[in-house]
This record gives sequence, structure tokens and C-alpha cells, in this order.
Amino acid sequence: MKRFRPGVIPTVAVALLLPLLVSLGFWQLSRGAEKTALLASYAERRAAEPMASTELLSSADPAYRRVHLHGLFDAAHSLLLDNRQRNGKVGVELLQPFQDQRSGLWLLVNRGWLPWPDRRVPPQFTTPTDALNVDAWVYVAPGATFQLHADPVSNSWPQTVTTVEPAKLWQTLERDGFAYELRAEPGPASYEVDWPVVAMGPEKHLGYAVQWFAMATALLGLYIYLGLHNAKEKHHGNGHESTQHV
Repeated sequence: MKRFRPGVIPTVAVALLLPLLVSLGFWQLSRGAEKTALLASYAERRAAEPMASTELLSSADPAYRRVHLHGLFDAAHSLLLDNRQRNGKVGVELLQPFQDQRSGLWLLVNRGWLPWPDRRVPPQFTTPTDALNVDAWVYVAPGATFQLHADPVSNSWPQTVTTVEPAKLWQTLERDGFAYELRAEPGPASYEVDWPVVAMGPEKHLGYAVQWFAMATALLGLYIYLGLHNAKEKHHGNGHESTQHV
């Protein structure tokens, strides 16, 4: 121990920070593993055969499950989800109520992305008037626990919004509707539907874990260097004093 003298304050600081940094690194590794498992589960659901809307209501975890619908869009109550980009172009996503004729349930279907280059001109879209088949899947925002905060609902339609809460829309329209957004698959009623699955993949968590472990390694290395350096200075000081005394 005479050759290692880091000091009290550095020792206390390392004792507090080092376990924290290491635990954060392992936490990010755990989150990465969870995200990998989640993506695998979502991929299985996206590859499965579509279920009926009646089955969807009984599902305890509806996220990313495919659904087959047959019914009509409500063109009178369209939502334009603003601030959406595709390939560097600005635009909106078109969401419309859809009533499934088999179950009578209302669902909010996102028909895809539309360009909106000129804000002075409303986005152009059309709505099928005949009953049609639509395949879609349930979208759940990452970390949102199946909820999004909605913009205030006005009386003019279509409405331009920045977030969507389907349950609040059904309450406003006084309808019995499904509480989560559905994203349409390619079809006759779809626009651009190249949907991303998650905002942050497992590789991001691995990168964060590496950063935390690197910080922990640097802290430990600095602590060891400081201890050895202080011990060396102390040893030289004692040797100099002894020479003067003689």
C-alpha cells in the first residue's frame, strides 16, 4: 500500500461512480437483448396471417398484430399527422376512421404518407367510397405504453395534428372504437407505407453500453495512475528529506 496512495476524495469518488457506470453499461446490454427479442416477436407477428377485428379485441397484447378488415372509410373525419418526412421530403400521414362491417368496430387506419411541399395548398388525397378489404397492423409507439397525447380536437376537418390519440377521437365522435392506430399495408387504399418498425434498434443500446464501459475503464485507469503517481511523489519527498537530515 505504500506504493499506492490515491487519496481519500478520489477513492470515494471512484467507489461511487465506478459501480454506477458499470451498472449502466450492463443495463444497456440488457435493454439491447430485450429489444432484440422484441423485434423477433414483432417480426413473427408481422409475418403471421391477419386476424379478424373480433380477435384483435380479445388480444392482451395487440402490438404489431396483423388484422384483416372489410368495410368503409369515413372521409369526413380525416387526420393529417404533420412533420413526417420521407427521403428528405416533408409531408403528412393520412389517418381516417374505418368501420369494419363484420364486427361494427371503428378503427383508426393510417393510410400512409403524402407529400406536402406547399403549405398554402392542402395535401391532395382521395377516399374510396365503396366497401373494400384492408390489411393493416397495430402500431404502438416505442415507450408510449400504448398511449399518445393528442392535439385539441376542433370542429373543422380534415385536422392537421402532431400526435394522435385514437381513444380521444372516438370519444369526440361518440363512437365505439379501437384504442390504437393501425398502419395499412400496401393496397388499393394505401399511399406510401414504408413503415419503420422501431425508432432505436439493439445496436444503439450496444453502442451506449460500450460508452459506459469505456468511461468506467477510463475512470479506473485514472484512479490507478493517480494512486501510483502520488505514491511516487511521496517516496521522492521522503528520500529528499532523509538526505537533508543526514
